[in-house]
Amino acid sequence: MSSKQIDILAFGAHADDVEIGMGGTIAKLAAQGKNIVICDLTEANLSSNGTVELRKEEANAAAAILDVSQRINLGLPDRGLYKKEEYIKKIAAVIRQHKPKLIFAPYFDDRHPDHGNCARLVEEAVFSAGIRKYQTDTEQDSHRVKRVYYYMINGFHAPDFTIDISDYMTQKLDSLKVYKSQFERTGDSVDTPLVNGYIETVESRERLFGGQVGVAYAEGFKSRIPILLNRDLIGE
Repeated sequence: MSSKQIDILAFGAHADDVEIGMGGTIAKLAAQGKNIVICDLTEANLSSNGTVELRKEEANAAAAILDVSQRINLGLPDRGLYKKEEYIKKIAAVIRQHKPKLIFAPYFDDRHPDHGNCARLVEEAVFSAGIRKYQTDTEQDSHRVKRVYYYMINGFHAPDFTIDISDYMTQKLDSLKVYKSQFERTGDSVDTPLVNGYIETVESRERLFGGQVGVAYAEGFKSRIPILLNRDLIGE
């Protein structure tokens, strides 16, 4: 893995989490020349549909559609993302290696426990990665992230800020559609919410958020701290 500083590091518990929550934003920022890495914490081996191997192929295809610089997987246990020091160290090592300016993680309030646990682990790792004397399994300098923001997966929470993805919604949908094992119903599929119009629900949410701010589509984000605006509030 490259140790060059990147702009954005987006964490997800499973492949497709990041695409669901902020695929349009990633596509938009990548088009602006930003260097973006996605880190999936687990191989989603307990998913009701698909296989680990197929999920990896789909994840890499989705990453290519969004034009991310790199996608990595830490291989942590699916449905086992508990607050353990060994997991925090692995995530902190990724942060120190890539030196991101911004980090994104799932929002805590979600029906799937892995998503909230992913956020908690990432928060712990962000803090630890910035401590000079904190040791991971590899020799690395400390790194302080500027901001951590949270994207929504299954939620429709009131966002703290939104990003206009109107020109990138098709790209987002394309990145989701490559996860055929997760979102397409087949004769062998287990009946889950994902194969019952889930992509259409995500599209409706982004349309809702967009309508609230006067654009076609937007993705909503949460923040632990207030957002500072450096532009004229009554300007263009």
